[in-house]
Amino acid sequence: MTADQILNEIREANLSYLMLAQSLIRTDREQALFRLGISEDTAAMLAVLTPAQIIKLASGSNLLCRMRMEDDLVWGLLTNHGKASNDSVTRLHANILMAGRHQEAA
Repeated sequence: MTADQILNEIREANLSYLMLAQSLIRTDREQALFRLGISEDTAAMLAVLTPAQIIKLASGSNLLCRMRMEDDLVWGLLTNHGKASNDSVTRLHANILMAGRHQEAA
């Protein structure tokens, strides 16, 4: 993959992320804060962006979203599908851990 292709992929990911974030925020603000891992201030700013502003933000070369699972325990829970006796319980455990971290950050 060339540098130009990578930049185009980043721009597309940014645009998709911003559009999804804005839609989630407008539909269910509390769910959006949790699922996106953002603050109330960030949500308020994203909610009022115009389409032109979203396109301008998305066109940068930096990826706007990031991996939130910086904990080995959460990664382990989410990636060891076959090893757990009950995948739904494992995913629930991972979601509880991430929710706790969201509350700590807020």
